[in-house]
Amino acid sequence: MKKLMILGGSSFIVPVIEKAHELGCHVITCDYLPDNIAHKYSDEYCNVSVIDKEAVLEAARKHKIDGIISFACDPGVVSAAYTAEKMGLPFQGPYESVRILQDKGLFRKFLTDNGFNCPHAKSYDDKKAPFDDIDFFDWPVIVKPVDSAGSKGVTRVDDPAKLSEAIEIALDASHNGRFIIEDFLTFKGSHSGGDFFTIDGKIVFGALEDQLFDKNSSNPYTPAMLIWPTSMDKEDDKALHEELQRLMYALNMKTGIYNIEGCIGADGKPYIMEVSPRGGGCRMAEIQHMAYGENADLIGNEIRMAVGLPLTKIEEGKCDGYWVQFDIHSHTECDRVLKSLRIEPTIEKKYVKYSMIIAKPGDIVKPFTGANMTLGDVFMRFDTREEIAEVMSRSEEWVLLDYED
Repeated sequence: MKKLMILGGSSFIVPVIEKAHELGCHVITCDYLPDNIAHKYSDEYCNVSVIDKEAVLEAARKHKIDGIISFACDPGVVSAAYTAEKMGLPFQGPYESVRILQDKGLFRKFLTDNGFNCPHAKSYDDKKAPFDDIDFFDWPVIVKPVDSAGSKGVTRVDDPAKLSEAIEIALDASHNGRFIIEDFLTFKGSHSGGDFFTIDGKIVFGALEDQLFDKNSSNPYTPAMLIWPTSMDKEDDKALHEELQRLMYALNMKTGIYNIEGCIGADGKPYIMEVSPRGGGCRMAEIQHMAYGENADLIGNEIRMAVGLPLTKIEEGKCDGYWVQFDIHSHTECDRVLKSLRIEPTIEKKYVKYSMIIAKPGDIVKPFTGANMTLGDVFMRFDTREEIAEVMSRSEEWVLLDYED
């Protein structure tokens, strides 16, 4: 029986564990939070910090694992790559390449040095240093940790006088005490992303989605809704894919899943914003499997890659209609106690194909400052983009969210 180690313990990896069990794997989950829900589904649990790569390696050797992944767990990706390389196990790419992808400062430098389009960007560990670079940036700017995901710690700054506050917010969400400042990029159409899959570095599945943001949330830069297929025109889609493919080859990437973010700038150029060798949160790979069919089983093939099993056929194919992944979230500006949460039955019956409500009555609901503040996810299928616009524009009417007084 193959032993698979999964770093992280959130609800997003429960379907990964279930798929691994279907494939006959023994699953070991790891993080420092023993009460996380995923550990109830795995065969074993290791209490080890996913950012401590030496501790992860020690645990992996102790359990004599056959493969390791960090699915929907951004902080664990570097440790997973390090462990895989030390143990001679498969992974998406070399440890040094993964380290570049997982550090926004290193990644922006790599993009710039290798001729990719990139906004002005600098990373820092000194809170005072950016004030010597005010004229380097084209304001407004975005301030964020170099090593976080899910839009945690991200702030737009229009006035240098407010830069200090944004730096503190970024550092509060950072693991390594570093932050990055970069030009705020205005894009054409929608910001895009998706979970991709490569075989020997070649992108074999690359379905982009549109990312939509909730301007009324506490963090308007956290994606609140994803729509497949993308509305990006074919030429722009091709240009962005060509840059992503060039990046994969430049970093000597191999086989596996990636969470991608990119856009076409207002200047008409393709920009790669994020590439992380892991499955995305919000159950992205699952909805893509539902939307694109049986040859889009990215989760199953990620597991197969990790433990050395043969891959099944992977191809993008055609999207069956229009699909929406919607993050249920609050518009509260302060902590509230949840009384009840449900979807209006008519909407649920007609459009919802899958739902996962993780918030329970009595839970503390916090402002929507990042993807980790999601109350649940719903997958919805529509026949047209116009139908999406009409239904989703009134989501507050059918997401029935009540709080205690």
